[in-house]
Amino acid sequence: MNIKAVLIDHDGTIVDSEFSHYRLWAKVLDPFDISLTETDYKKYYAGMPTLPNAVDMIQRFDMKATREELIENKLKANQAFLAHNPFPLIPGALESIEKLHNHGLKLAIVTGANQHGLSRTVEAYGLDKFVSTFVSSDDVTHSKPAPDCYLLAMEKLGVKAHESVAIEDTEHGMKAAVGAGVKCLAIPTEISEHHNFDTASAVFRDIVTASDWIIDRAV
Repeated sequence: MNIKAVLIDHDGTIVDSEFSHYRLWAKVLDPFDISLTETDYKKYYAGMPTLPNAVDMIQRFDMKATREELIENKLKANQAFLAHNPFPLIPGALESIEKLHNHGLKLAIVTGANQHGLSRTVEAYGLDKFVSTFVSSDDVTHSKPAPDCYLLAMEKLGVKAHESVAIEDTEHGMKAAVGAGVKCLAIPTEISEHHNFDTASAVFRDIVTASDWIIDRAV
């Protein structure tokens, strides 16, 4: 493989945030007398951007709320949480990103989350020392599982799909990468272990082994 760029997901791949997002969504839904189970979150919402989650929740739970209301409440909950602490890094994530950078690969973080959460991670852990491009849901019309975010990341990096590889932890994110023509490495988590990763190019137990696989095949 002629790998020149690595496009890395954010939530669940770099930062251990999915359980936090589950708890925040549960908090948002509680005033509507809706109890969001961990099973439902894993099945329907893990790895998905806020907008499609809000739309699905209104339909699934027959809510008397607008999607704008849910989105605003979730954003406020995120901001309140991140004001105190950034999401914790996945073990080995920072070291793997630095290693990929030092190997001469172009790096992008491509997330279905909004810019606020991504910026908090970048600022807290100094990721801009190694990563040159950042794409969030705020940068595209259609977020994951649409391929737009990956197409934009490659455009910003100046690389083609066959020169790139993505790292994702959810089926939704994998679909976005594969839809953009990018080979995707999957790292299932406790949240996403039941997802279908059949179209992944390879499946790994952690980001360290995935990064080593990339370096062995990079230019």
